[in-house]
Amino acid sequence: MSSLTWITSLSCSSPETSFQFLRFLFLSPCPQRALLSAIDVILLFLFLLLALKKLFSSSHSPSSELDKPLITQKRAFPRITSWFKLTLAATVLLAVLYTLASVLVFVRTKTNVVYSWKLVDGVFWLVQAITYVVLTVLIIHEKRVQAIVHPLPLRIFWVVYSIVTSLFVASGVIRFVLVEEAGDFSFKMDDIISFISLPLSLFLSCVAIRGSTGIITTSTTTSTQEITQPLLIDGEIIKSSNVSAFASASFISKAFWLWINPLLSKGYKSPLKIDEVPTLSPQHRAEVMSLLFESKWPKPEEESKHPVTITLLRCFWKHAALTAILAVVRLCVMFVGPVLIQSFVDFTSGKRSSVYEGYYLVLILLVAKFVEVLSSHHFNFTCQKLGMLIRCTLIPTLYKKGLRISCSSRQDHGIGTIVNYMSVDAQQLSDMMTQINAVWMMPIQVTISLVLLSKYLGASVVTALFGVLGFLAFAVYTNKKNFLFQFNVMKNRDTRMKAVNEMLSYMRVIKFQAWEEHFKKRIMSARQKEFEWISKFVYVFSGNVIVMWSTPVLISTLTFGTALLLGVNLDAATVFTATSIFKMLQEPVRTFPQSMSSLAQAVISLGRLNRFMMSRELGDDSVEREGGCGGGIAVEIKDGNFSWVDDSEKDYDLNNINLEIKKGELTAIVGTVGSGKSSILTSILGEMHKVSGKVRVCGSTAYVAQTSWIQNGTIEENILFGLPMDRQKYNKVVKVCSLEKDLEMMDDGDQTEIGERGINLSGGQKQRIQLARAVYQDTDIYLLDDVFSAVDAQTGSEIFKECVRGVLKGKTIVLVTHQVDFLHNVDLIVVMRDGMIVQSGKYNDLLDSGLDFGDLVAAHETSMELVEEGTIMPSETPPTPSKSPRTPKAASFKRETSGKKNSLEPPKQSSKLIKEEERETGKVSLNIYKLYCTEAYGWCGVIVVLFFSFALQGSQMAGDYWLAYETSEERAQSFNPSTFISVYAIIAVIALVFVTLRAFSVSILGLKTAQIFFTQIINCILRAPMSFFDTTPSGRILSRASVDQTSVDFMIPIFISAVIAMYISVLGILVVTCQNSWPTVFFLIPLVWLNIWYRNYYLSSSRELTRLDQITKAPIIHHFSETISGVMTIRAFRKQMQFSEENVKRVNSNLRMDFHNFSSNEWLGFRLELLGSLLLCVSTMFMILLPSTIIKPENVGLTLSYGLSLNTVLFLSIYMSCTLENKMVSVERIKQFTVIPSEAEWNIKDRLPPPNWPHHGNVNINDLQVRYRPNTPLVLKGITLSINGGEKIGVVGRTGSGKSTLIQVFFRLVEPSGGRIVIDDIDITALGLHDLRSRFGIIPQEPVLFEGTVRSNIDPLGQYTDEEIWKSLERCQLKDAVASKPEKLDSLVVDNGENWSVGQRQLLCLGRVMLKRSRLLFMDEATASVDSQTDAMIQKIIREDFAACTIISIAHRIPTVMDCDRVLVVDAGRAKEFDKPSNLLTWSSLFAALVQEYAIRSSEL
Repeated sequence: MSSLTWITSLSCSSPETSFQFLRFLFLSPCPQRALLSAIDVILLFLFLLLALKKLFSSSHSPSSELDKPLITQKRAFPRITSWFKLTLAATVLLAVLYTLASVLVFVRTKTNVVYSWKLVDGVFWLVQAITYVVLTVLIIHEKRVQAIVHPLPLRIFWVVYSIVTSLFVASGVIRFVLVEEAGDFSFKMDDIISFISLPLSLFLSCVAIRGSTGIITTSTTTSTQEITQPLLIDGEIIKSSNVSAFASASFISKAFWLWINPLLSKGYKSPLKIDEVPTLSPQHRAEVMSLLFESKWPKPEEESKHPVTITLLRCFWKHAALTAILAVVRLCVMFVGPVLIQSFVDFTSGKRSSVYEGYYLVLILLVAKFVEVLSSHHFNFTCQKLGMLIRCTLIPTLYKKGLRISCSSRQDHGIGTIVNYMSVDAQQLSDMMTQINAVWMMPIQVTISLVLLSKYLGASVVTALFGVLGFLAFAVYTNKKNFLFQFNVMKNRDTRMKAVNEMLSYMRVIKFQAWEEHFKKRIMSARQKEFEWISKFVYVFSGNVIVMWSTPVLISTLTFGTALLLGVNLDAATVFTATSIFKMLQEPVRTFPQSMSSLAQAVISLGRLNRFMMSRELGDDSVEREGGCGGGIAVEIKDGNFSWVDDSEKDYDLNNINLEIKKGELTAIVGTVGSGKSSILTSILGEMHKVSGKVRVCGSTAYVAQTSWIQNGTIEENILFGLPMDRQKYNKVVKVCSLEKDLEMMDDGDQTEIGERGINLSGGQKQRIQLARAVYQDTDIYLLDDVFSAVDAQTGSEIFKECVRGVLKGKTIVLVTHQVDFLHNVDLIVVMRDGMIVQSGKYNDLLDSGLDFGDLVAAHETSMELVEEGTIMPSETPPTPSKSPRTPKAASFKRETSGKKNSLEPPKQSSKLIKEEERETGKVSLNIYKLYCTEAYGWCGVIVVLFFSFALQGSQMAGDYWLAYETSEERAQSFNPSTFISVYAIIAVIALVFVTLRAFSVSILGLKTAQIFFTQIINCILRAPMSFFDTTPSGRILSRASVDQTSVDFMIPIFISAVIAMYISVLGILVVTCQNSWPTVFFLIPLVWLNIWYRNYYLSSSRELTRLDQITKAPIIHHFSETISGVMTIRAFRKQMQFSEENVKRVNSNLRMDFHNFSSNEWLGFRLELLGSLLLCVSTMFMILLPSTIIKPENVGLTLSYGLSLNTVLFLSIYMSCTLENKMVSVERIKQFTVIPSEAEWNIKDRLPPPNWPHHGNVNINDLQVRYRPNTPLVLKGITLSINGGEKIGVVGRTGSGKSTLIQVFFRLVEPSGGRIVIDDIDITALGLHDLRSRFGIIPQEPVLFEGTVRSNIDPLGQYTDEEIWKSLERCQLKDAVASKPEKLDSLVVDNGENWSVGQRQLLCLGRVMLKRSRLLFMDEATASVDSQTDAMIQKIIREDFAACTIISIAHRIPTVMDCDRVLVVDAGRAKEFDKPSNLLTWSSLFAALVQEYAIRSSEL
């Protein structure tokens, strides 16, 4: 003991060696007291200086007051929390304690105390007392001045003070344990005071780290971070009552997750509703995080190639550092248990130094386990919070990028891929956070394990080292493979999602053409490629699992064999310490490959995000924008060369454009199809890549696109487009855009909800709502792209007069149009050809010059000749009044339209179109588990997996029992090394066989089930009626096809396997523990009950949070894809900020579910692991108390080697079963979409139509009634008519009258509610849908092209030769356009056909029909988007090519229907007139009114 005299020495002279000096400095009494006293004096001196400065400044400043706070400004209405009271109580206690100590030092009468030391010690405690009295006064002062944060010097002092107090306690422990006789001075009193002050000082150090005083005023919260955050963020007031309790939770509440109790309690009583889940803390909200991300983005001069990676590191390095610290703490305490096994075995075998040693050992085990549990769950919580913050940062950032990206870049990535960046890549980066620490922790953990093993097994640890290195080599190899597989999985998933997205976007066209099978093959082909890579990934992952499970057993076999060869004595203590360390090696070895795989996925995701975030954006400099129009020029383009391709410097889409539009002028842009008319508008908006030249725009712009972009919302929301409601202005806009009558016909008027992409509106209604949106914005410049193409003549005239030449008079308007009638009334006409302006000027000037404009006008006049002939006819009839016949006819037409509702309509019910997403509540049904587990191989598959799992656990336990048996004291004499190691090796090989069989059986079962589910959901979606797509946003379907399908592909098989393994492990541990510590059995029943209760209590909330998480995720995806589709419109109106705010709102709504979900996970985990640790300590206590005759030392080792993992395995089994239940929500959601009511059969074998049907084309319609859905009014109200084979029927009527619905009924996209349609003596409802649809030809209202080539678009099924395709292209006027491209028929068609003009798309659709050559042809506004010249040519081709066919053609251009055999006038769902055009023109018919209107509108306009 003489070597420890320094610990009781009163000397202040330091020793010579550096080690002794450090030991002396920090642990010897004299320097310890000097150090702490110096810190006290510095603090007191600092506060004195601050007080003097305050006093001095106040005496020199008349405006200042003495009672102004020393620390912070005064705030009103303070509220004192328990945090403040605890801090004050701790300082008061320490002040009292130190005052008492200083008094006791002087009153002690021990004779051998040196007086000088007595004086030093007394003064030391006095200084401590004075310091804490001053601090007590300061804290009371903080309350008076309402300080929110403690001053920095005080916080530093508390942290340093707790460290020095820890040194005092360390010295006390050494003196208590190792020093038996006292020196000159007894330190017992000092040590007792140090022990009492340690917890108080540690609490104060926590106060220092947190910083908050615990004083809350009306305008503050308790967190220092939150003080800087406004309660109003981006205009949205966050109600403090509904902010997450985490924001204002105390340190203790955060430490033990007490803050989430109210939410869990609410969820336990009744299923959580979406508005009951609190919002995120202000500092965690998406708007704050995205601003942080932008502020940390690398500057251009940094030339960073990985900007996303660098920015994330800059934003979150502090969070990452905290997770690393928690990981290290957890690592340190994990090894306490295995090290104690030796001591426990020695104690039970009688080798003990003290009768109380057993209790000390149990206490140390309990404390170590508590710290391990607390640190591991805070580590998990912090990692998951970091993952959530990364998603919270990335999604709004990617959204903003999507709003800025150029058209060319958008086409390069594609909408499906961009959606994946948000939904998949951001999620994978988030998931990586929980696993990335395992990558650097693994080498440290392995090193510590091997060092400990070397202590027990000596040189044989080298075998273990080689075993671990061998495994790591395998892990690195498989990780490389997984990296490749994962990359290919993601690439093929993108392709598959793109195909699914395209299918959903154009489902109407697919059903018209009966192409479902073709698209199914396309999707399944993409899925098959994806599935091949998934299979490779899963099988390699299974290989990893086999190696992970078998590594500890194989390494221990080889190491024990080596130890026996080297003559190491293997007793129970050594063997079970070694096996528990091998089991601990299992964790880093098991998680390492998974972490590397996660890291690989994250690296791929980061690469993809970097590429997207570095994509070309629209240049702000491409258009010079000026606020007010000082001069007379509103739009000016000088020497402009533009291209749709960003990097194109030679091939221009617009050449040498010079255009000057004066303020207040109406300019029309005309030209043939594909001449570049729409491109001129996009160049004015700055959407095209400007290669050279200058574009100047003076004032704000509004844009109406040729292809309508309508949001999913009400009509009112679409028109207002973010502006406040001005009722007078709104009503005027609705009137001038001819929407009044449409709104009258709708049950809910302007509150009618529009489906996705305006799916429940006619083309004309969509176009007019777009126009109304633009007019309501009241901008300076209007860019209108062919707004009259989708509306009838009368409506077009009204809009031109009331809107373009009425409300918008005085505004600058650029109008792309094919309507030559309107051109008399425009200020400037610009004629386009091949991307160039070939003519510009006034109507008459251009007409005189001939050229292109002359050809357009000539084509129009030719078509008008028929009309003009017809307009004479009414005047020939005597009864016609002398005044203009237009008035009564027009009036009657309008009267009919807005007439009373039909008596056949059902009573009005809820006509909300988009229904709330179906959401299950309560437990995931056992039927869902049964469906998943038995889908592939029935119950046989389940039994096989369970058998292999139990066999594996049995073989592992057999190995451990063999170890216990062979290392017992009774076997020591007859121990045979070769028998021992041979049997152990055989058991290890058997375990390896079972783990292999189990891993591969789960993989095969999981893969087959995933493929079955995917096939089911695709089949059901393709067979769903059109009404399903009208009422279901594509985001809901896409989220099931992406996120939910990914869960079924990867996550669920892994979790099912893990849950089975964990529960069987728990069973094994409990069997071993209860067998050797039988009183533990009495604690099992309450333990099991508590675990079940906790699981159910937690799961009732967690399950709902998971469902709400899925439900709130779909709107983010839907909003994003909707935004990307309409990005040109959004940018034209400068609404990017408004849309970004909506995205942020949706992200916050989704992530609050995620945050509270993983917080509840850690709440459960902490409590369950603590229960497991308590059970372990209780069973250990019984093993100490039971006599050695009952409990054998080798069984103590066996029990502890199992029991040490009880807390983790118990928690993991419950947690993974809960996670599995949450993941099974994906199966539940997929299953919801596999039971969609199907439309009629595609093919009915016994009702096949004749091969040449329809052979004549006779059509008989009898009392046809149609409604879209059961709870909606009739759309067609009893139409009866007959059409003879070969007749050409024109269908006219105002927009929304039911013309397009009539065509949909022929194709049975909408089934008749009453009446019937008979074609060539066959009732169409008797046929299979494909048999019906494949026999008809249709050119739909909206021209749709699919991503691919010209060939794949004109002949998707590959039925025709190249010669036939070229002939078809020639007939539809597209041969030259296609032949001029280098790839010819293989020319690229991008997503939505955006690299072709709308007119060219329409012609391609015509080409499809020409190839098909059907006897019955339907044309729905087939030539709406082409000029009069092309229209006349197409009509001529159709007349020649389809001479013998029955044609039913919907048209708004009167010339198109004038040469029809008969005309059907549809109005408000009724067939008002049906006769030859010449007959209808002989009396005051609705058709005559339309013709008259069309004929004279040019002159009137």
